[in-house]
This record gives sequence, C-alpha cells and structure tokens, in this order.
Amino acid sequence: QVLLVESGGGLVQAGGSLRLSCAASGRTVSNYVMGWFRQAPGRVREFVADFTWRENSTRYADSVKGRFTISRDNAKNTVYLQMNSLKPEDTAVYYCAARRLEFDTYNYWGEGTQVIVSS
Repeated sequence: QVLLVESGGGLVQAGGSLRLSCAASGRTVSNYVMGWFRQAPGRVREFVADFTWRENSTRYADSVKGRFTISRDNAKNTVYLQMNSLKPEDTAVYYCAARRLEFDTYNYWGEGTQVIVSS
C-alpha cells in the first residue's frame, strides 16, 4: 500500500507560480512511476506529468511543457510539481498518483489539492 498526500495548492494570479508536493509513505517508491493529473470542473481527469523514479525520467503533457517541472526529493520520498507561468486554464484539482513501473494503471491516488488561477 502506498499513501499519497498532496499539498501546496491555492489561489494565484495568472503568470504566477505554485509548487505542489506529494509525499509518499507506506512503501519505497523506487520501483514506481509517480504522476500528476488534474481535473477541471466539467472535464475528465487528464495527465499532467510523471516521473519514473528508477530511470530518473520525466514526461509532460504538451499543455504544460516548458512551464511545469516535476522533480523528487529522495530523502523525503516526495515528488514536486513546480508550476510557473500559470494560466486560468490550469485551474483544476491536482492529483498525485503512483503505479508500479511494470503496470500501466495507476493504483494509488491522493485526495487532490485545488489550484485556482485568476485572470
């Protein structure tokens, strides 16, 4: 079992920045892929970025490339999502998720943290 707890959401003006954190506990996540997803009102949940712990590799949705950065802190078993140049369309509930490297489905999800970007 992996427990994920997000933090760092809030209200920010367009062009501003926020850093989301996802603290993982319960198991070592060295064999996991850690992902960030978001869901805006009335829309389906969408992929934002992910980090493959063992390979130290990252992927991003086209909509956030160049603006968002996913990173990790090994000592804290935590993954971060640095969000810069925020736009109103980035407004959503952001979820942290984890899956084992060999699986395609994310098995573990956090409760989500709200991000609101005002214009």
